[in-house]
Amino acid sequence: MTAGKPIITMTDVTKVYTVGGEEVRALDGASLVIREGEFVSILGPSGSGKSTLMNIIGCLDVADSGEYILDGQSIEQYSEEELARIRNKKIGFVFQNFNLLSRMSALSNVELPLIYQRVHLGERRERAARALERVGLKDRSNHKPTELSGGQQQRVAIARALATDPAILLADEPTGNLDSKTGEDILALFRELHDAGDTIVLITHNEEIARQAQRRIHIMDGRVSEVES
Repeated sequence: MTAGKPIITMTDVTKVYTVGGEEVRALDGASLVIREGEFVSILGPSGSGKSTLMNIIGCLDVADSGEYILDGQSIEQYSEEELARIRNKKIGFVFQNFNLLSRMSALSNVELPLIYQRVHLGERRERAARALERVGLKDRSNHKPTELSGGQQQRVAIARALATDPAILLADEPTGNLDSKTGEDILALFRELHDAGDTIVLITHNEEIARQAQRRIHIMDGRVSEVES
């Protein structure tokens, strides 16, 4: 799919923390553009600033300076409540640890963000079932996480992220808790979703995984650069 309008535009974004009386520039004038329909990996080792970058992209944190525009909306001076609303509407999160509720079925887990959006029951069920079908788990909708393999649990988590029809899927080390074969299956699923038009941002420390994306962005010492293919 051809990349479309910018979904993420960051310009000179800086985030400084004070650790043990010293200033740490977790992000140091980071600038990047990610367009609709792109599959982009953000690659960096531990301590590079990639978690801070992910938190700002995901509206879990805000920059100290610079500008961040998400799907046409400038993310500045927002209250926690407003950021939570933007997160729920614009971003589908996929985490390393799946973050599923163990007592609920796969379908109920996928429905959760739609409950927060106050989508009525009929539409909610329909959208959750459709999302599970997209990740190949239509026949597992009534299973609880403990009845599913690690790869299946991550597929449920991806379905939950897709259910709200977000502007971007933001995946943080999504294969980190999976064996290599299952990890490859999950990356293949991301490629399928990308081919279907989803915008995906994958955070990883692994060069091989980063290469699965259409574009690679490298982060080191809070500085962002494009990796040439």
